Amino acid sequence: MSPELLLTIGMFGSLIISIMLGVSLAFALGAIGTITALIMWGPAGLMPIVTGVFNYMWMLLLAAVPLFVFIGVALSKSTIATDMYEAFYLWSGRLRGGLAVGTCGFAAALSAMTGNCSASTVTTGLVAIPPMRKRKYDEGIIFGSIGSAGTMGILIPPSITLIVIGMMTGQSIGKLFAGGLVAGTLIVAAFILYILARAYLQPGLCPAMEETATLAEKARALKSVTLPILIILSILGSLFFGIATPTEASSVGAVAVLICVIIRGECNLQFIKEVSYQTASITGMILWIMFGAAGFVSIYSGGGGIYFVQSTLMGLDVSPLAMIITLQLTVLVLGMFLDPMGIILLCLPIFYPVVQNLGFDPIWYGVIFNIALCIGYITPPFGYNLFYLKSLSPATDMVTIFKSVVPFITIMVMALLLMMIFPSIILWLPHIMVPG
Repeated sequence: MSPELLLTIGMFGSLIISIMLGVSLAFALGAIGTITALIMWGPAGLMPIVTGVFNYMWMLLLAAVPLFVFIGVALSKSTIATDMYEAFYLWSGRLRGGLAVGTCGFAAALSAMTGNCSASTVTTGLVAIPPMRKRKYDEGIIFGSIGSAGTMGILIPPSITLIVIGMMTGQSIGKLFAGGLVAGTLIVAAFILYILARAYLQPGLCPAMEETATLAEKARALKSVTLPILIILSILGSLFFGIATPTEASSVGAVAVLICVIIRGECNLQFIKEVSYQTASITGMILWIMFGAAGFVSIYSGGGGIYFVQSTLMGLDVSPLAMIITLQLTVLVLGMFLDPMGIILLCLPIFYPVVQNLGFDPIWYGVIFNIALCIGYITPPFGYNLFYLKSLSPATDMVTIFKSVVPFITIMVMALLLMMIFPSIILWLPHIMVPG
């Protein structure tokens, strides 16, 4: 057995065991990297860990992470999101399956403001579960639509994971955002078509509203989406038209959300305290995972592990498309157990050079890599969104929640395969909106 293979088995085997024992991913990664360094090189071997962590600490783009987290937390604490859902509710509820359709659209809109899954899923669940249950919607439709559409938080810009992918690959974050917008919109449209088809074939699953909103009520409801649209435009517009960098766009979005909250009279000391505390907690978790992964990867790379895996992959006698499928399957499996940020930091340093050597477009690969992370968010047994849904409805058993997402996972996998076979689906908008 070669030293590199032994290193791979030892480090990744220890990581799996640590996660099974309930150790936090950040501390499992950091501890395994540190222990491995001491075993291999003694105290002098700790320097690569320090260097790896400091490389991340000095990345200016990381300043965008807490700002986008702040946007998501502020929206979840204010009534902006509730009023947005009311507008979707009034305009789509009369349609059979309309509340679930509105829920998908609402989650997509939240994703375009928050950049993370937890904010979009939890906020959508809080405002959407009661009215759908009141209309006697099927539990599978309720939890499936919320959990699956909520995953778009890390695909539809401003996605925190796409920012990290751009940082690690050196690719244009604006182009990644444009590709993510196309992919996310396509997947949400597929969800909506599925819901409408199920509602047509099985009317009892998701009945239409019996009462009808007047045109005046619908017009008033549209006022509630004015401020969210301005927030989305302030973030995506400044990015796509080259007015601002991702960090600058995140600060613009944060200021826009704060102004909206002030206009609505919801900004007080308690609001600021709660939003600041939760933002700091979530940001701390993300950064610790990054620091732990930096230490893990630096030691694994120093021991020749990354080169070993890359050379093994390149030595496989398979077609380039089969290689991409193999890499995607690896991400899908890891997504059942690991946090998306950890997967990015562990896998991209290994996979990205392989993809480059095969001649694939790096923007396309970054987006399909991210779609696989989205699927992992709702894939049993440890998909994060599944447990968010459980926390929103403690009385619902996990089997029901697991079953609810199966059709939506199938849709996402089919969409992923389509975009893998036809890369132009993803790439046309990056090439138009962000030339060069």
